[in-house]
Amino acid sequence: MARRRKSTPGPYLLHLEVLRDRIAHADRYPFNLPAVRGLTRLQFHPKVTFLVGENGSGKSTLLEAVAVECGLNPEGGSRNFNFATRASHSALGDAVRLAKAPNHPGDSYFLRAESYFNVATEIEYLDREFKKSGLRGEPLIKAYGGVSLHEQSHGESFFALFQNRFGDNGLYLLDEPEAALSPKRQLQFLALLHGYVRRGGQFVIATHSPIILAYPDALIYQLDASGVREVAYTDTEHYLLTRGFLSNPQRSLDALLTDEPKTDAPHSSEESQS
Repeated sequence: MARRRKSTPGPYLLHLEVLRDRIAHADRYPFNLPAVRGLTRLQFHPKVTFLVGENGSGKSTLLEAVAVECGLNPEGGSRNFNFATRASHSALGDAVRLAKAPNHPGDSYFLRAESYFNVATEIEYLDREFKKSGLRGEPLIKAYGGVSLHEQSHGESFFALFQNRFGDNGLYLLDEPEAALSPKRQLQFLALLHGYVRRGGQFVIATHSPIILAYPDALIYQLDASGVREVAYTDTEHYLLTRGFLSNPQRSLDALLTDEPKTDAPHSSEESQS
């Protein structure tokens, strides 16, 4: 029986390289995305790396490729999850290579907000099969707080994962963890994140949340039409838009909701002939 390696504090991921010789069709998705097209190497922060950008910028695609290269299920979960509701992950995972530190994580997990429902369903299925087997041990849901993820609100089930499933010396890849969280819960998530980082964890997070992005001592990459570049928190579009709106909501609303100038309705052919 192989001896399990002892976990050690992070970092675990050093950088990502895009292997151009493995790309057969550079003009096709996802290789035609600006964030991928010019990318050769992406350095990871030893604690927290953020990927930010508009919808369709490629941040989730890039994070998914990291997860696949780490041996994690593309739809989410740990290394022990191997279900596939629909094979929708991109080919980018086959064209990247991760430079890893010699440190060994005690745990790794990929949260994909859009498919977390599928993870919850798989947990219930595995627990039913475990119960039928008659084997001794704890059901899988115990690691998530002991309450069915389908019997909680979306936000509560997300928070159950963050609060119960994660541990010390872990590598965690999170795609839009704020998707189901209220602003208050996002602040609580920051406190949990800080605790896990202090206990040896490393995180790579794709997010739209200006609250979560505020975590100090992190590296932020902006993905947009110009490619991928490192930015300061206060230079992110997420921060600037949120600050601008909250500093003067009425002004922002006036600009957004001003009625379009009305145009005269066209006359009917009968009216034009009368």
